Amino acid sequence: MRPTRPTRALLAGLVAGSLLLTACSDDSGDGPDAEGSASPSSSAGTASASATPYLPVPDGVELTPQGSELEVGEEATVAWEPKQDKVGVLSIRVDRLEKTSFKESFGGWQLDAATKKSNPYFVRATVTNAGDTDLGGLRLQPLYIVDGNNTLVEHSSFASTFDPCPSAPLPKKFGPGKEAEVCLVYLAPGKGELTAVSFRPTQEFNPVTWTGELQQVKKPGQGKKGKKSGKGKGGGRG
Repeated sequence: MRPTRPTRALLAGLVAGSLLLTACSDDSGDGPDAEGSASPSSSAGTASASATPYLPVPDGVELTPQGSELEVGEEATVAWEPKQDKVGVLSIRVDRLEKTSFKESFGGWQLDAATKKSNPYFVRATVTNAGDTDLGGLRLQPLYIVDGNNTLVEHSSFASTFDPCPSAPLPKKFGPGKEAEVCLVYLAPGKGELTAVSFRPTQEFNPVTWTGELQQVKKPGQGKKGKKSGKGKGGGRG
């Protein structure tokens, strides 16, 4: 099954003093909406690469086939159009999936009733600019999670620093070859479960997905190999 349209994270009432946590989501129809789509997903080992890339990329860049299903720790090279006539190419390695709680990570934030009904997750990844365009300041908008209701959930953004997981745009200067470690915050409505991470920039795109075990939230100074908090592997695909 393919996920339904992106859902808007419910953060309107999440306020701490003068700090406001907001989610940027586009329900206008420009983003991916899989209703009515029947094209199947393929595994990374069986997905066949097209003779030509789905977007123009620099010579020598090989895009990961659409429909590839990866495990946490594996890397995909993907492309999307963040702006008209501007193509971004990123190598993305999803490093870690974390399930947290509002009590553990959002101490001091005032949560409204709708927000309390969601489940918070952190997704940590390493991204490298594999193209020839400066992607500074852009959000990783096509990178969603898929919840237990087969819905795409876009990551949240912050009006100021959120130390546990910044969920910030790419660095202001992010030219070719630059690398950054990122952490993105997702709120799955209705106590939804994170079942996969999905790169899907358009409705027509057959998504590239990652699945893996949910782990405990990284503590300050903790290395990438944190203690695991669950044994079940995410079963959904984007």
